[in-house]
Amino acid sequence: MKKSALINSELSYLVATLGHTDEVTVCDAGLPIPDETQRIDLALIPGVPTFIQTVKALLGEMQIEGVVMAEEFKQVSPDHHDALIALIREEEAMCGKTFNIAYVPHEAFKVHTQNSKAVIRTGECTPYANVIFQAGVVF
Repeated sequence: MKKSALINSELSYLVATLGHTDEVTVCDAGLPIPDETQRIDLALIPGVPTFIQTVKALLGEMQIEGVVMAEEFKQVSPDHHDALIALIREEEAMCGKTFNIAYVPHEAFKVHTQNSKAVIRTGECTPYANVIFQAGVVF
């Protein structure tokens, strides 16, 4: 469900068409994207846009209720992991809800992306900077 304005038409349309529990993946520049899954490719050059910038933009528009990340993310790229967790905690505080956060092995994460309505590719070049958001409702 949409929460505010987003100027990227593909992202805006995606969020506007999400139903409860639909999933969206935000990924780094290297995550394989299944052929059958919609790809929204935002990557311009390495590092642009960043994973965190993209997550902030998406969370400004999308109500979430669940999060899936690779177990390796918090160990290999702790700064990015901690920044993502901080954004998730801010979102929880703003909407007064607690989100389910799950960790799976990276190989399982890659398989799980097949369930996503779309995969949003960033220019991020930080290992394991990937997240799956499950759509919630605003009520």
